[in-house]
Amino acid sequence: MRLGTPNVALLLIVALPSLSGCERQLTPVVMESEIDFKQIPLQFIAALGEPNANSGTGVENWAIWPIDPGPRGIRLKNYERLQETSGIAPAGWQFDLNGWWLEENGLIMEPPKLPVTPGRYMVTGDREVTTVLTVFPPDPSGAKRWKLDDGATLYDVTHLGCRSARYTPLAGSEAGSCSPANAPQEAFRVPPGADMPPVNGCQKQDYAVLFLVAIES
Repeated sequence: MRLGTPNVALLLIVALPSLSGCERQLTPVVMESEIDFKQIPLQFIAALGEPNANSGTGVENWAIWPIDPGPRGIRLKNYERLQETSGIAPAGWQFDLNGWWLEENGLIMEPPKLPVTPGRYMVTGDREVTTVLTVFPPDPSGAKRWKLDDGATLYDVTHLGCRSARYTPLAGSEAGSCSPANAPQEAFRVPPGADMPPVNGCQKQDYAVLFLVAIES
């Protein structure tokens, strides 16, 4: 674990996700920082960036799942049933054929909803590194920068077992051509760290999943 400047020590007992790719456990996380943090119920950041990057732009395209989307997901084999309910999942979220999400077990997930607003966040990939993610205010064009403390990279704070991708229709394609019905069910479960599988008729964007465990007070 990499530690920040010793000043305020924060002990977190983190309940990790329940999916088989994101095993639930209780992980004591001790983080020392000059910033005051408060623990929050575990949230999940969908992030974009080069794995070896320590900083970058594009946070305006990141998002947060405020609760674990896995247990609220729909298995690919049940997609027809989801169509019968006009895309409304049993958990109450709305499926969007123009932009839908899959996770490593082949579950259709609700889209992340919360934007990542400027501030400081304690993040981890539940491996060796827990550190502070700083999101800066947007520039005049609306772009937001990010930076990780302690020389950590995006890969260091990515949970490798939690795989996530968003699928959108290819430009000029027919309506409905990008569908979960086309997803190769035999490709799941996706191994930790591997890319999500392509789906016929779709453009795919893989996202890194970061565990968000505390925010600046």
